[in-house]
Amino acid sequence: MSGEVITSGIPAVALCISLSAAILIAVFGNRVRYLNEGVTMAAALLKFVLVFSIYQTIMDGGVLQFTPVTLLPGVPFSLTVDLFGIYFAFLSSFLWIVTSIFSIGYMRSLNEDAQTRYYLCFAVCIASTVGIAFSGNLLTFFIFYEILTFATYPLVVHNQTKEAMDAGKKYLAYLMTGGIVLLFAIVLTYTMTGTLDFAEGGILNGTGSTDVLRLLCLLFIAGVGVKTAIMPLHGWLPAAMVAPTPVSALLHAVAVVKAGAFGLLRIIFYIFGMELFTEIGAAPFLAAFAGLTIITASFIALAQDNLKMRLAYSTISQLSYIVLGVALLAPAALEGGIAHMMHQAFMKITLFFCAGAIYVTTGKTRLSEMHGMADEMPYTWAAFTIGGLGLIGIPLTAGFITKWFMITGALDAGASIYVLLLLISALLNAAYFLPPIYHAYFSEPSETGDFEEQTSWLIKFPLILTAVMVILFGIIPNAPYFPLEVATAIVRSITGF
Repeated sequence: MSGEVITSGIPAVALCISLSAAILIAVFGNRVRYLNEGVTMAAALLKFVLVFSIYQTIMDGGVLQFTPVTLLPGVPFSLTVDLFGIYFAFLSSFLWIVTSIFSIGYMRSLNEDAQTRYYLCFAVCIASTVGIAFSGNLLTFFIFYEILTFATYPLVVHNQTKEAMDAGKKYLAYLMTGGIVLLFAIVLTYTMTGTLDFAEGGILNGTGSTDVLRLLCLLFIAGVGVKTAIMPLHGWLPAAMVAPTPVSALLHAVAVVKAGAFGLLRIIFYIFGMELFTEIGAAPFLAAFAGLTIITASFIALAQDNLKMRLAYSTISQLSYIVLGVALLAPAALEGGIAHMMHQAFMKITLFFCAGAIYVTTGKTRLSEMHGMADEMPYTWAAFTIGGLGLIGIPLTAGFITKWFMITGALDAGASIYVLLLLISALLNAAYFLPPIYHAYFSEPSETGDFEEQTSWLIKFPLILTAVMVILFGIIPNAPYFPLEVATAIVRSITGF
């Protein structure tokens, strides 16, 4: 991590905001009316303001660091805010505000039980996500990575039905196994290098034979690939759709899957380094798995009538765009992949918000039941249309920017097979998003009613806001603080180009 290192307690304060919210909710949540909602919103706003306040310092090349204690010889508990970390923290802190607003509307509308537990785990989730973003070494990263796993489990099983409990078991089985594999890789890295620090150019050069480094790379990919939902490590994610819709949005756009993608990129860029990653031949291997996941998950999505399940398999496919962008190793592809971390987050969270709004208002979960619904829920279906068109890659949306850079990068890398794959993926996205949109607008409704009037603005406002951002990212992609500008700066710092 290059740049001027500034000792600062701001990373710790950002972390403590969410943890303090969790403590207040745990102690007073069942006693004080609306405290859960008030504390959640206050903490979300405070965290975002704090993250935004240091954004320009980091963009200008500064690095904030806070190391209160040493955990192992040469391995402190390190909170370090660099360009890549602030990017992920900005994403998670902004979408925490939006998801919190939606959660309040959703939980009120359905009068859900166990709201104190829900908001408590919600706060711990965002605390661990920001901890992941601000981790200065692998051990600190691992601590928050595992906290995130256990904090999301109660959210997955929130409804406590047999289906939810079975999904929770599957969720833990996958993610804990991935965590064990990741820990083994971390221990092996420490044995080989004596350090676990994230450093530009990596820390593994000259530390072992090619075969050992390939094995280590495989362990890392498997360890974080579970949360990234690379096939065949994806099985937990569709099962977790039994959770309430705000949790699904949290899993797919803000926390778990993005933590996996962020971790994979951290390891490739800052533990191996792009040069070593290329030398050991890991890039073609990772690109092949990403390509397989993109296409296979899209075909499975086509067969899903349940809206959340279709979105789940779409997420599995879309996450591998990030992985493919890194594996192609071309600067343009890297920019597209890193920008897609945020682009996909806004597009997918819009779609999940729409699914939640439809369920809260009508009780419907199947696409075959949603014909003609756009007349009764125009805001919701307008937002759904924008999110769907974005993931297809239609111009003037965030998804178009991603695919433009990804295709350009594939051409630069001489990997024309992946240009074809990206085009096929766009067609498959169209095949599973356009028919529901068409039927919502042009088919006869199965029932009518003033559904939009019944939908709380606490639910409608978030989906409208994120849909607008999907458009803005597409029409002014290089605006200050927008994903493409930051992705370009990150790639420049990593590659020197």
